[in-house]
Amino acid sequence: MKFIKRLLILALICIILGVGTIFGFYLYVKPELPDVATLKNVELQTPMQVFSTNGKLISQFGEKRRIPLALDDIPPQMINAIIATEDSRYYDHPGIDPIGIARAAFVVATSGSAKQGASTITQQLARNFFLSNEKKLMRKIKEIFIAIHIEQLLSKEEILELYLNKIYLGYRSYGVGAAAQVYFGKEVSQLTLSEIAIIAGLPKAPSTMNPLYSLDRATTRRNVVLGRMFTEGYVTQAELNQARSEPIVARYHGAEIELNAPYFAERARAWMVERYGEDAYTSGMRIYTTVDPKLQNAAQTAAVNNLLNYDQRHGFRGAVATLWKSEQTAWGSNKIIEHLKKQPSYGELQAAVVTTVSGQTAQVITKEGEQHTIEWSGMKWARKFVTDIRQGPAPKAAADILAAGQQIWIQQREQQWVLSQVPDANTAFVAVSPQNGAVKAMVGGFNFIHSKFNRATQSIRQVGSSIKPFIYSAALEKGMTLATLVNDAPVNRWDKSMGTAWRPKNSPPTYNGPTRLRLGLAQSKNVMAVRVLQNVGLDETISYLTRFGFKREDLPRAEAIALGAGSLTPLEMAQGFSVFANGGYYVEPYFIERVEDPYGNLIYQANPNVVCNTECQREQQQAGNNIAASRAVLNDIAISEQELGDTGSAIESDQQQTRYAPQVISEQNAFLVREMLESNIWGGGDWRHGSGWNGTGWRGQVLKRRDIGGKTGTTNGSKDAWYSGFGPNIVATSWVGFDNHSRALGKSAWNNNLGKKQISGGEAGAKTAQPAWVSFMDKALEDVPVQRKQLPSDIVKVRIDRDTGKLSNRNDYTSMFEYFEKGTEPTEQVGEGASDGIFESDSSDELF
Repeated sequence: MKFIKRLLILALICIILGVGTIFGFYLYVKPELPDVATLKNVELQTPMQVFSTNGKLISQFGEKRRIPLALDDIPPQMINAIIATEDSRYYDHPGIDPIGIARAAFVVATSGSAKQGASTITQQLARNFFLSNEKKLMRKIKEIFIAIHIEQLLSKEEILELYLNKIYLGYRSYGVGAAAQVYFGKEVSQLTLSEIAIIAGLPKAPSTMNPLYSLDRATTRRNVVLGRMFTEGYVTQAELNQARSEPIVARYHGAEIELNAPYFAERARAWMVERYGEDAYTSGMRIYTTVDPKLQNAAQTAAVNNLLNYDQRHGFRGAVATLWKSEQTAWGSNKIIEHLKKQPSYGELQAAVVTTVSGQTAQVITKEGEQHTIEWSGMKWARKFVTDIRQGPAPKAAADILAAGQQIWIQQREQQWVLSQVPDANTAFVAVSPQNGAVKAMVGGFNFIHSKFNRATQSIRQVGSSIKPFIYSAALEKGMTLATLVNDAPVNRWDKSMGTAWRPKNSPPTYNGPTRLRLGLAQSKNVMAVRVLQNVGLDETISYLTRFGFKREDLPRAEAIALGAGSLTPLEMAQGFSVFANGGYYVEPYFIERVEDPYGNLIYQANPNVVCNTECQREQQQAGNNIAASRAVLNDIAISEQELGDTGSAIESDQQQTRYAPQVISEQNAFLVREMLESNIWGGGDWRHGSGWNGTGWRGQVLKRRDIGGKTGTTNGSKDAWYSGFGPNIVATSWVGFDNHSRALGKSAWNNNLGKKQISGGEAGAKTAQPAWVSFMDKALEDVPVQRKQLPSDIVKVRIDRDTGKLSNRNDYTSMFEYFEKGTEPTEQVGEGASDGIFESDSSDELF
C-alpha cells in the first residue's frame, strides 16, 4: 500500500508539474500569440483578374493562385480524403490529438527519428496563418495553443473550409480549387477519385509529390491516400481498385486566358497598383476594361500580319542559330525537341529546326515533335536582306534560303506552314469610341513577350502628314472653305536661324498650281499645308491644336509642324481624330470601366465625359423648359424660394450624374474636315473625262463604304508610317516604325503576290500602315450598316466650278457640289446663264 500511495503521490506531483509547466508555457508565449479572432473575417489572398468589357479573362496578377470555395462546393470525397490522410480523428479532438502525439513520441523513442507527424488539421491551419515552418520547440508550443484557441472560436466546418482554401499545394496553387485547375484544368467538382487522392496527398510535400515534378512519387502518394480512405471506410474495394488503376494525366494549366490583350492587361495592372497599392495583387479584385473582344482580335490580327508583311518585303535575315553544320553529325529528335522547349513563342511564330532540305521544300521539326513541310510558296519570299532598301537576288531553290541544322521561325497561314521571322520594325494600333473615349482595342507592339514597351501609349513619334487635318480645321475656323484655292507650288523661304533656304516639297514632287482645299488635304500636298499654316498663323495654329488634347510641348514652334514635325502617341492621334468623328467634342481616352471586389460588389465605376448628341440636347432643352414651367407654377401658388431652390437643385443634381464632353470645334467645322478625310479614301473628279483623282488613302476603297475617312502620315525618310481614320462610332490609328528613331522603313523591292521585282518607291503611311487599318475596319464594321450622311444645321451644298471653286450653273463634269458653312459659300460665278439651283439641301447628290 505504501508503494501505491507513493506512486499516486508521484503521479499527482507529475500532473501538477505538467499542468503547471503547460500553464507556465502559456503565460510565457501568451504575449506573442496572435489574435485568432481575425479568422472570423479572414480575406483569403486571391489574384487580381482583368477582364474585357463582356467578361472574357485577359490576365491575372499575383503570386498566389487561389479559387476560394465554400465547403458545400467541395466534393465530400475531397474532404474525406484530406481527413483520412491528414487527421483521421479530426472530429474527436479539441485541436490537438493526444493519441497522435503519443504515437509520434513512441516512434521517435523507438526509432530515433520523427517518421510520423502529429499535427492536426487545426494545427496546420494555425501554422499556415500565423507561424512559420521552422522546426523549433517554441514554434510547436505556440502552434498547440493557437490550435486550441481556433477550435474554441470556429466550428469544425469553418476550420475545414479555411484549411481547404489556404493550404499550399504546389506550383503557386493555394487551396484545392486552384490545385484542381493547375494540375488537371478542371473545377474541383469534376475531379475523379484518383485525382482527388493526388491533391489530398500533396500537403505532405507539395513541391516533390505533385504529378508534374514526379509521376512516380505522385502515384505512390495517391495510392497511400486511397489506402487510408479504404481503411477509414470512405471507399469500397472496387472504388479503390478502379482509382489505383487509373492512369495519371496531368499537365500545367495556367490561367484560362480568353482574350489576347496583354498591353491592355498591363495598363490595368499599373492603374490598379497606383490606385490601390501592392495589396491589389492579392485582393481578388476584378477589373473590367473597355476592350471589346471582337475589335481587339481584329486589331491584333491586322497589326501583326501587316507588320510581318512589311518585314517580308525587305528580305530574310537568316536563321536564328545553326545547331549543326553539314559536316557535323545531325542532332537526334529528342535533343532537338529538348532545345526547342527552351525557346520562346511569339504569338503565331513558333521555333523550329530544319532537318532536311530538298529541291523547293524543307522539312522542319517543332518542340512538340511534329514534322512539317515548308513548300516553295511559303518560302520564296525570302530574298536575302542586305539593307532596308536593298535585297539579294530571288531564290530559286530551298537551299538558297535554308540548310539542315538551322533554327528558324515558322508560322501557319491558311493551313500551310511558312517560313517567317521576328520583325525588326514594330507596330502599334489603337481604336477608341469617339462618343466617350473608351479604348476598344489596343496593340502595343508585335508581341508582349518580345517587348513589353507599349508603343500605343508610350511611344512619342513624329506624326508626318497626319497632323494636316487639324491644321486645315484651324483654316476653316479662320474663314477658309473646302473650295478655297491654295497654290500648290514649291515653297522657297530663307530661314535666318538656319542660314539656309527652307524648301519643303510634295511627295511625290508634283505640283498642280491653284488647288482646292479639299483636294489638297486628300492628296496630302505638303506645300499647300505650309501655305495654309502661314495663312492661319503659327502661334494661332499651335494654340488651336491644343483643343484636341495635344500637348503644347510636343508641338514645335516652326512651320515644319505643317509637315508633321510634331510628335504624338498613337493614342493621342486617335483621340484627336475622335473630335472630327463625333461632331467637335473632346473626349478623353479611358481604359477601366469598373472594378469589383471578389464578391461582385462595385468599388469603382468610370464616369467619362460623353458626347451630347442631338437627342440628348433635346432632352436637356426639355429639362430646362420643365424647370422654367415648374418655377412659373410655383410662383403662381406662392411657394417659398427655399422650396423652389431645393427643387431646382434636385433636378440639377440628377443632370450632373452624366458628364458631357466639352465642344472644342463647331459641328460644322468637324463635318467639313470629315468631308476632306472621306476624299482621302474616295478621291473625286470625273474619271470619264480625265479629271478623276485619288486620295492617298485610296486603298480603303476596298471596304466599299462611303461613311469612312482618314489620313495618311509619313515622316522624313519614312521613319514613321501612320494611318488614322474613322467609321461609324469607331476611330482607329495604325503606326509602323523602328524603335530606333534613326532607322528608316526603306523601300520595297519585292511583291509577295506577284512574285517578282517591284520598283515602287519607298514605304509610306498608305502602303505600310493603312493595310492594318483597312483590315481592322473590315472586321469592325462588318455588321454595321452604312450610315447616311447627316448635315449639321447651317451647312449648305453649292454647285461650284472644279477648277476655280467659284459658283457654277453648269451641269457637266466641270462642276460639282461642295459643302459650305452658311455664309462662307462663294458669291462670284463662273460662266453665263442663270444661277438657279446653286443652293442644295439634299445630301444624296454625289459631291465628286
